[in-house]
Amino acid sequence: MNGTTGESMSLSVAERKILAEEWCLKAKGKIDQVIVHVGCMSLKDSQELARHAAQIGADGIAVISPSFYKPSTADALRTFLHEVASVAPTMPFYYYHIPAVTGVDVLGRDVLEGIEELIPSFSGVKFSGSDLMDFGQCVSYSQPHWSCLYGLDEQLLAALAMGAHGAVGSTYNYMGCHINKLIAAFEKGDLVQARTIQFKMQELFTYAKKLGFDLGVNKQMMNELSGLSLGPPRLPVMPCPRSQAQAIVQKYHSHFPRY
Repeated sequence: MNGTTGESMSLSVAERKILAEEWCLKAKGKIDQVIVHVGCMSLKDSQELARHAAQIGADGIAVISPSFYKPSTADALRTFLHEVASVAPTMPFYYYHIPAVTGVDVLGRDVLEGIEELIPSFSGVKFSGSDLMDFGQCVSYSQPHWSCLYGLDEQLLAALAMGAHGAVGSTYNYMGCHINKLIAAFEKGDLVQARTIQFKMQELFTYAKKLGFDLGVNKQMMNELSGLSLGPPRLPVMPCPRSQAQAIVQKYHSHFPRY
């Protein structure tokens, strides 16, 4: 939680602490794990959030690369991650790789090189990138106790074929049941069914992108499909006109009829 869809980079440290506390409190007995994203532009802020996550009983922390003053090498990024992890050394630690957002041109596999020597609690990577060769190399290098989680919803099936251990995605907030079916079909070897679900998702995303699919639209989709009032996004992300979201919701129901 407190990741990309949660607009963490638009929130203050105090706001992120409040959200993390609520998630850890409300998740007890309902959710297996709460992994709190603590990445910030400032190392000191990331460390403060990492300490806080440990104090409130989170199950792990994740960190994105800084994206204003960008690390130019894998070594620089590993060093930043190490400094964050060092203040909560017993917390399972995940690197959140999302180069399209951070603009950091460093391969995920290069970041993982020797990372456990710096961060003994290292537990895996959330890979939200389109480079499946890099992702495959991350899986190949992965240790048995690590998790390689894939984060591009529209090509999950390809990542599963590369050995993904699971998935984290923004549209799974309202498409989770269909993703579970896709994963179950893949695990049974029913690639026809798995591809059918993935292709329907891709058709929906293609339609949505033509209407301007972004975080504001996705948040309104969650409002429409979950029935929960999640509020508007924070500037500079603009609110989505409800008519736009409803058009995408209609397309969603045409691809995934209600049961």
